[in-house]
Amino acid sequence: MKNILSIILGLVIIASVCVIALNGKSMAKEEVNMDKKVLVAYFSATGTTKQVAQNLAAAINADIYEIKPKVPYSKADLDWMDKNSRSTVEMKDHSSRPEIVKDNFSTDNYDTIFLGFPIWWYIAPTVVNTFLEAHDFTNKKIILFATSGGSGFGKTVDNLKKSVSSSTKIIEGRLFNNHPNKDELKKWAEEVL
Repeated sequence: MKNILSIILGLVIIASVCVIALNGKSMAKEEVNMDKKVLVAYFSATGTTKQVAQNLAAAINADIYEIKPKVPYSKADLDWMDKNSRSTVEMKDHSSRPEIVKDNFSTDNYDTIFLGFPIWWYIAPTVVNTFLEAHDFTNKKIILFATSGGSGFGKTVDNLKKSVSSSTKIIEGRLFNNHPNKDELKKWAEEVL
């Protein structure tokens, strides 16, 4: 009888140690994941996309980063009716890479990046390609969001995939033609995360 009780007690102790060890591993894994933050990066020429990006970052408690062209876009630069305007010239040449402001930004602490921009000619402005090519997005998940006066995403995903490694996952997210509130943005972000 003593032997049976000793065996049972030993099994209970071993099982308890295993449960504690597994919980420790699970907690350690959660801690590592919590070290990685979500980033909202955006390019905004007129302020429309900036407003959505700021609301999204606030709604999901994410860091925010503005993609700044070295030479800001003027109202004349954005005149899509002018065949010689800066935006028209850049968008006709998909290899165009407008220079961006260089800083100490790094993607190291982020697994997921929400990337926002206005839709120009059914794709992202080429300054977004400049941003993607300037940083390492290997093994990152990029969820797109855009603002537009009426255009859809078109070939945006295919175009942006050319600027990142094959291990980067780019997801066509959502087009915002209105001014979504924080609750709407939080709900959408939770669905795609």
